[in-house]
Amino acid sequence: MNKEISNFEKLRAINVNEHTEKKGNLTYLSWAWAVDQLLQQDPAATWEYKEPKQFGDSLMVFCTVTAFNKSMTAQLPVMDYKNKAIFNPDSMAVNTAMQRCLAKAIALHGLGLYIYAGEDMPEAEAKGEIIAYAEELTAAAEKGETILHKVWTKIATEMGKEKAAQFWAINGDHFKSIAREAA
Repeated sequence: MNKEISNFEKLRAINVNEHTEKKGNLTYLSWAWAVDQLLQQDPAATWEYKEPKQFGDSLMVFCTVTAFNKSMTAQLPVMDYKNKAIFNPDSMAVNTAMQRCLAKAIALHGLGLYIYAGEDMPEAEAKGEIIAYAEELTAAAEKGETILHKVWTKIATEMGKEKAAQFWAINGDHFKSIAREAA
């Protein structure tokens, strides 16, 4: 049986890394490139900005993207490159937040969604990397806990703290038990 790939899966499989920009510790996808890719997949796609909502002296912007006959709404605070809310934002800061919110709403349809999960590559590529890390940890665990700790420290540095913490939360007990059995 031949399973048809959904529009979400098609968009999610696109590697967007060459079209991102780093500011501080945040990664942004070019909104113009995201719009281009979306319209290539669904020329009838549309988007609409809702009225910003005020929270004290800061603002939250909203964007709804309709693609493949499905509407998805994203929200985003007007913030600086440090991920902190801007108080009394000017029109340039609001416009920047709106465009970033557009890219985020497009991501809800699949394109670049992995960026918002703290990932740096599409799921298929990440799975291969995770398998390689798991194999390295398994080999280390079979040699004992001390080596496991050294390998884990190396891998955590390569993966980034957030991704590594998620990986360890799911797999850590398994690797510890292998290490205990080997010791």
